Amino acid sequence: MLPPISQRIAAEIEVHASQVEAAIALLDEGATVPFVARYRKEVTGGLDDAQLRLLDERLGYLRELEDRRVAVIKAVEEQGKLSDALKRDLLGAETKTRLEDLYLPYKKKRRTRAQIAREAGLEPLARQLLESPDTDPETAAAGFVNAAHDVADTKAALDGARQILMEQFAEDAELAGRVRDWLWDEARLKSEVMAGKAQEGAKFSDYFEFDEALNKIPSHRALALFRGRNEGVLSLSLDIVADAEGRTRPERMVAARFGIENAGRAADAWLADTVRLTWRVKLLTRLETELLTRIREAADEEAIAVFARNLHDLLLAAPAGPRATLGLDPGLRTGVKVAVVDATGKVVDTATVYPHVPKNQWDQTIAVLAALCRKHQVDLIAIGNGTASRETDKLAAELIQKHAELRLTKIMVSEAGASVYSASELASHELPELDVSLRGAVSIARRLQDPLAELVKIDPKSIGVGQYQHDVSQLRLARSLEAVVEDCVNAVGVDVNTASPALLARVSGLTATLAENIVAHRDAHGAFPDRRALKDVPRLGDKTFEQAAGFLRIVGGNNPLDASAVHPEAYPVVERILASTGKGMADVLGDAAFLKRLAPQDFVDSQFGLPTVRDIISELEKPGRDPRPEFKTATFQEGVEDLKDLAPGMILEGVVTNVTNFGAFVDIGVHQDGLVHISALADRFVKDPHQVVKAGDVVKVKVMQVDLARKRVGLSMRMNDDPRGVREAHPRVTGRSTPSSKPVSSSGSAPGSSMADAFARARKR
Repeated sequence: MLPPISQRIAAEIEVHASQVEAAIALLDEGATVPFVARYRKEVTGGLDDAQLRLLDERLGYLRELEDRRVAVIKAVEEQGKLSDALKRDLLGAETKTRLEDLYLPYKKKRRTRAQIAREAGLEPLARQLLESPDTDPETAAAGFVNAAHDVADTKAALDGARQILMEQFAEDAELAGRVRDWLWDEARLKSEVMAGKAQEGAKFSDYFEFDEALNKIPSHRALALFRGRNEGVLSLSLDIVADAEGRTRPERMVAARFGIENAGRAADAWLADTVRLTWRVKLLTRLETELLTRIREAADEEAIAVFARNLHDLLLAAPAGPRATLGLDPGLRTGVKVAVVDATGKVVDTATVYPHVPKNQWDQTIAVLAALCRKHQVDLIAIGNGTASRETDKLAAELIQKHAELRLTKIMVSEAGASVYSASELASHELPELDVSLRGAVSIARRLQDPLAELVKIDPKSIGVGQYQHDVSQLRLARSLEAVVEDCVNAVGVDVNTASPALLARVSGLTATLAENIVAHRDAHGAFPDRRALKDVPRLGDKTFEQAAGFLRIVGGNNPLDASAVHPEAYPVVERILASTGKGMADVLGDAAFLKRLAPQDFVDSQFGLPTVRDIISELEKPGRDPRPEFKTATFQEGVEDLKDLAPGMILEGVVTNVTNFGAFVDIGVHQDGLVHISALADRFVKDPHQVVKAGDVVKVKVMQVDLARKRVGLSMRMNDDPRGVREAHPRVTGRSTPSSKPVSSSGSAPGSSMADAFARARKR
């Protein structure tokens, strides 16, 4: 009998069962993870959002397992086959796989060959040959020939008996579990190119003759292999070495489980063939499928985790802040789309200019842009990093040079997802008067001002910071990314008087409908004067207010605490602090020296414990502080605008756009991100690239390798690396090497660990 769900989860996340039980109770009552993590620390013993997310995920899995367990026990019981031993095994099954292994012999299925053989009366023959190997198979089978049951001769009788034993062997739960574990530990995954697909599938050439230990395949390589198989280029199979007698370890495990050995007895050869066929026809097919599914699911989870970390970093990138911004969505033939937004993000002007080929209206464009910047007192120029971005960047540089009095700053901005937003229903609702082509420029400008507020309007999957995001489970991906967005929005907080419905909908406890209701109420009645006024919004009840209020900010309202992360329910704590010190709110807010002298334990009561009081005092020190970093930009080197402008040894500044398990991609302003392989991220061993860099970081890199034909750039963040030592070839991946922290050189790197090899595995963003 397994321990309760709460105890199992507690053991997994290494906390007390009471903490898990408290968290489950809150979640079941409808509390959100951000709310529980921030405002219910006393109840859960301080579980953070990461622990709560894992808890919530495992809770879902284990509850599904329990529901399935009940259904399986009921199904077996209805068949009259639920023995005490089987029930004990079913109740003790810790995973869905183990539960299904136990249920397999009792599972309703199509009429099998073994079932037909049993109906023909051949089960006694099968049992006799297994239990008495001295029996001659032909002689024993003669007594079971029965034309009425389609058993025409001894061969048919023996075939039927074999089918019965094969099903019995293959459905043995203990055997299946042992073989599965052995395969996971010892088997290798082999891939080969399908006949006639070598040219068509050239991008998978590194996997045309590939094998790697099954349990060692990293997620990005696994996803590449599965993509190759899905596109009909690669075949995948388990590679299991046979011994000198031509038998594999799994065959020997089957034989040992049922006491079958080669002792020269009459039925031994027949039983050995039965074992061999059980393995090859029944077990191998089933377990290979299961193990490949296991690899695929693990690869999915890792790829989703990579995407989630990158999305988190991008959403929490430094905002430029409330500054008038000129957004440029670059283009050649169709022109550069221009949008000016004021400090609040409101669109105040738009234009389309044609500085590039074929019209080449360079000087006219600079004049138009200068006039717009002067008219609207623009501080920043946001340039989308798509087609013609470097040409447009050069245009902005000349604008800044010729009109130095405007004191402009230009920044390259990722435009991933801008086109998706432009054509969305949300954009049509927000910017109904603008053409679709101009909405992208608005999005580019706004995402510089506040990346979080703008990017929440875009489907997270379209933001482009993932690895094989189209190959993984879309349901799990969406669920994970939604959780990331929710955590980021609530970590920063939302100004309820300026936020869009899209941003408000991500606040703890709020739905899209409630977000629309808040904006409608704001439009009809003006800005909310305090948090209490939120209760006047239709359908925003007490429970929703409890979940959302702490994350909604009201700047310049009636109560200064409404602009902070202090929850309204905790205002009495602040009042006690003021009363005990004899100070007013204005005296306390921001006075770090005074607040540090307070003893938090003096203000603890039955409702608010020490963790909450400490959070309150910390918030009073810097009320409404933004957890995001300070805004800074990368400066792309003048004259380096295309791959052909690069040369090994160049040291450039760039922006990290994507972090994967094998390295980081960096935008250095040449329309193609370069890769810093994991071995070149630092002068020390790096296990996880996220420990060194994150999306949005400004970094210095050295150009190590340029492949114009394949549009690949190899970079290093180790300034002492010598580009002359980087091999030019793209070696075939063997999968037998391990990542190295040593420099990639022509003489020392093992296949599979080089920058070139990483390129071969990487999917172009």
